[in-house]
Amino acid sequence: MADTPHTGGADSPGGSDATAEPVPRLLCDARELAAVEPAPAGALWRLAETGRQLDANLVRLPPEGRIDTHVEPDLDVILYVVSGDGVVDTAQDRQSLTEGSVVWLPHGSRRSLAAGRNGLAYLTVHRRRPGLQVKSRAGS
Repeated sequence: MADTPHTGGADSPGGSDATAEPVPRLLCDARELAAVEPAPAGALWRLAETGRQLDANLVRLPPEGRIDTHVEPDLDVILYVVSGDGVVDTAQDRQSLTEGSVVWLPHGSRRSLAAGRNGLAYLTVHRRRPGLQVKSRAGS
């Protein structure tokens, strides 16, 4: 895939034109993005379409990199391993991750993630968090 991934916009299919019918479309080639050398760490791609109900991120951990133990209290997350390997540690066990692994991370679950010797690239998908809302204080 030679073109730059399209992220949408007001004048594009799936953009913010309220009169246009939503149209499914290819967003990126996750394997191609994960294979870029030198291998950058962090977010390689983010779903950015307006009006979406989901969030998605393609993330790369460097070799032996990790995400410390945490709990996501509100959102279930699907994690799909695009390339590399690693482990996810849960409150009950350690699960190996390899290319093609699909993991459900239910809200409220405690987990950490560690990349193997070759690093780990993974896609996460979850419900979009509502935007920050500013509310007035009662009695102000």
